[in-house]
Amino acid sequence: MNLTVPKLSLVVLVGVSGSGKSTFARTAFEPSEVLSSDHFRTLVANNVEDQSATPDAFEALQFVAGKRLARGLLTVIDATNVQPQARKPLLDLARAHDVFAVAIVLDVPLADALARNEARADRVTPPPAIRRQHDQLRRSIRRLRKEGFRFVHVLDGSEDPASITIERERSWNDRRYETGPFDIIGDVHGCFDELRALLDRLGYNVREIPEAGLPHSFEVTPPAGRRAIFLGDLVDRGPDTPRVLGLAMSMVRGGSALAVTGNHDDKLLRALRGRRVQTTHGLAESLEQLAREPEGFRAEVVEFLDGLIAHYVLDGGQLVVAHAGLKEPYQGRASGRVRSFALYGETTGETDEFGLPVRYPWAQVYRGAATVVYGHTPVLEAEWVNRTICVDTGCVFGGRLTALRYPENELVSVPAVQIYYEPIRPLAGAEPDERERDLLDINDVTGKRIVSTGLAGNVTILEEQSAAALEVMSRWSMDPRWLLYLPPTMSPPETSTDPGLLEHPAEAFAYFRKQGVAEVVCEEKHMGSRAIVVVCRDPEVAARSFAPAEAGGVIYTRTGRRFFEDPELERALLDRVRAALTSTGLWDELDTDWLAIDGEIMPWSYKAHELLERQYLPVGVAATASLSRAVELLRATEARGVDVSALRSRIEERVPLADRYREALRPYSWAVGSADDIRFAPFQLLASAPEVLARRDHRWHIELCQRLADADGQVIVTTPSRVVEIADAAAQSEATEWWLGRTRTGGEGMVVKPLGERALDRRVQPGVKVRGREYLRIIYGP
Repeated sequence: MNLTVPKLSLVVLVGVSGSGKSTFARTAFEPSEVLSSDHFRTLVANNVEDQSATPDAFEALQFVAGKRLARGLLTVIDATNVQPQARKPLLDLARAHDVFAVAIVLDVPLADALARNEARADRVTPPPAIRRQHDQLRRSIRRLRKEGFRFVHVLDGSEDPASITIERERSWNDRRYETGPFDIIGDVHGCFDELRALLDRLGYNVREIPEAGLPHSFEVTPPAGRRAIFLGDLVDRGPDTPRVLGLAMSMVRGGSALAVTGNHDDKLLRALRGRRVQTTHGLAESLEQLAREPEGFRAEVVEFLDGLIAHYVLDGGQLVVAHAGLKEPYQGRASGRVRSFALYGETTGETDEFGLPVRYPWAQVYRGAATVVYGHTPVLEAEWVNRTICVDTGCVFGGRLTALRYPENELVSVPAVQIYYEPIRPLAGAEPDERERDLLDINDVTGKRIVSTGLAGNVTILEEQSAAALEVMSRWSMDPRWLLYLPPTMSPPETSTDPGLLEHPAEAFAYFRKQGVAEVVCEEKHMGSRAIVVVCRDPEVAARSFAPAEAGGVIYTRTGRRFFEDPELERALLDRVRAALTSTGLWDELDTDWLAIDGEIMPWSYKAHELLERQYLPVGVAATASLSRAVELLRATEARGVDVSALRSRIEERVPLADRYREALRPYSWAVGSADDIRFAPFQLLASAPEVLARRDHRWHIELCQRLADADGQVIVTTPSRVVEIADAAAQSEATEWWLGRTRTGGEGMVVKPLGERALDRRVQPGVKVRGREYLRIIYGP
């Protein structure tokens, strides 16, 4: 015997004590799915027969059930549940989580229940209690559906529990098994010519077949493997609602498209069924156009519209499509309020100056893992907001008809032939409240967080770490919408075995050899300050993609603070980088309108001037002055016949070390009067609008950074490098000599970075810095 239950539902077992509910639950469901009142009574009171613990037990049971339903897990309640007051909180729980409630009734004969109860080895329920339960059950069976149970299955007790199979049925909106690729089309509103043009651009071969018996029949061949998705509002306002419906119905019927319903489609369906509706907002035009069509076509339209559901969950749960969008708790659920949100969105209860409802900006606070593509509210430009995008670009109002190609996330659109319907509110809509845009949702950044990343897997942030970070960033950080990346401090190698050095390339090469890295790149390490440059083509791109910035970008430090105190210096350097990107053609080559670049800005003294003035330079001056004076005094002491030669020799040995310490600082300091005095050494392109560029082979980054340096010729400088095969001893030796030569002439050292498959392995250091002797003299003292 098969019982069908929705895959996501709350299953309530109903039956008297001794009816076999627990036996049935054990055989039909997984142990983790079954929540037993007896088990929870034992948990809270250590005694399954302690009836005084029943309220606490049910409170705990319902809490756990709610957590399971919130996670999208089927949950079974094993209790008698023969009284309406016992079932009501469970029905309320199902409604709260927008899942179907299923009742499975074990209606065994009273005599069988009494006999089974008497034969129980653990505990026996008094027979009068069982008779009361049986009476309550008989009165309940007929009204279970009226109470709110969507599905009711009644078993008479003659079935062997082992012979009953539970068939878990996917909900109609669950199409996780369909992975695409998809072409998701915004609100058409009767614009047939534009729909044909858009399908042509997307590569769909559309042919009308008038001989099919009904008007407006089409044969559509999609591009290989692709499928269209209509986001609702196929009808109203436009010039040719019947042909749009005919094309959409042909595509859905032929398997080349899916469709969800929109509020205009739903209203047209009610009107065609004779319901009383207001024929406003273009409905009158649709009814007039359909009145000229054959009755058979109208019947087909009614059947089609009636079969549309409110949303789909696709591609393993990574994609959700709904006419007005859908917040995360509603995705994959089924209830009246889920359908209402999918069709109409959520309003604040207010109206704007045009008399239209003010919609709650759910996308601004959306934090779901799935991409949500929707329409309903026309916008001038389709823009991403927190993994959501509205692709209704107001075709019927003279805008464009737009589709999103998924998973490519490429927008394709065609312009409207004309304005078919004057919008009540301007297409651009009201400007967003800047206070809302700038507000930080405290729930996003407090408490323990587990952040899933593409490059480093899951990153765990403890509560005390997030609190400390919030404290620091709220005081000193720039606008966090720009902070795509905060670079870590690079690791040095193990201490060198060479008696004259602290660091040596041999230890870096040995580390990567041990990690199984075959090739590395050795890059000169500039003695500057780490900087992230986010540069946009223009200020409009900056405001649209990140946050308003007159300079069309920002430059920040590894701690998230603005790099330049002087905004003119920042603007000038951004202009140089932007000009280099333009002259090299990289904007178009990378198909982007912004780039994030990792690099070093020199001189070191620009950002480290306080450190130099308060620590390094005073140490050098004090050491030179005091040691020179000490030598003079010791020589004078010796002239008086006192033997201090050993002490004098030790002091004299320290004098040239102090001089070398001061000399080592010289290459890293110079005056900065304008941007021409700045040097920017890029070494990696981190990200662009369509791509995380850090995934690319580092040789590619070296080549592009060299092109930028060549294009500028002054402010943007190159980063010398060489590739070394770890197994090639001669190549290692050559790289070591190159390093020695650089560090002897004032260079800081080099960074050794892995190449190949293991370059993005989080278990492998992304870079090991090997610094030279003279630079380390600065760090560790004369």
